[in-house]
Amino acid sequence: MLPLSKIRDRLCLFAAGGFGTGLFAPSAPGTFGSIPGVALAFATVKLPPAWQAAACLALAAAAVPLCGRAEKILGVKDDGRICADEWMLFPIAVFGLPLHDLPWRAIALFFAVVRAIDIIKPPPARRLQALPGGWGVVADDFFANLYSLAVNWTAYVLLFR
Repeated sequence: MLPLSKIRDRLCLFAAGGFGTGLFAPSAPGTFGSIPGVALAFATVKLPPAWQAAACLALAAAAVPLCGRAEKILGVKDDGRICADEWMLFPIAVFGLPLHDLPWRAIALFFAVVRAIDIIKPPPARRLQALPGGWGVVADDFFANLYSLAVNWTAYVLLFR
C-alpha cells in the first residue's frame, strides 16, 4: 500500500492536472486542462454576484497552494502538466455572463478568448510568472482571465445580446 504522502501527491497532481484532461494532448495541456473550468463556470454563474465574486477569489486562492505543491512534486517551474490555474480561474473570465441562456458557440468563443489571452499573456501577466511557487503559476492566469473578462463581455454585448 502506498504511504499517505504519496497518495496525497497523486491526488494533488490529479487535481492540478485538470483531473486528467491536461494529459489529453501533450502539445496543448493548458487548453484541454481548462475544460473542467467550463463546468465550474456554469456552476458559479448562477450565484448572486457577491457570492460569484467570492467563489472566484476562493478558487484563485485555493489554486495557489495546489499549483505550488504540484510544482514541487514535479520539480519544474510552471510545468505544462499543471493546469489548475487554468480550470480553477476560468470562472473569472465569464463573471456575470448569462452562460445558461447563451448558445454553445458563445461559450466556445469565451473559451477561445481565454486560451488566446493566456497564451499571449499581455502585461503584467507575463512578468507575474516569475513570482515564486504557486503565486507565479496562478498570478499570470488571474490577470489573463481579467483581460478575458473584458473581451468576453464586449463579445457578449456585440454578438449575443
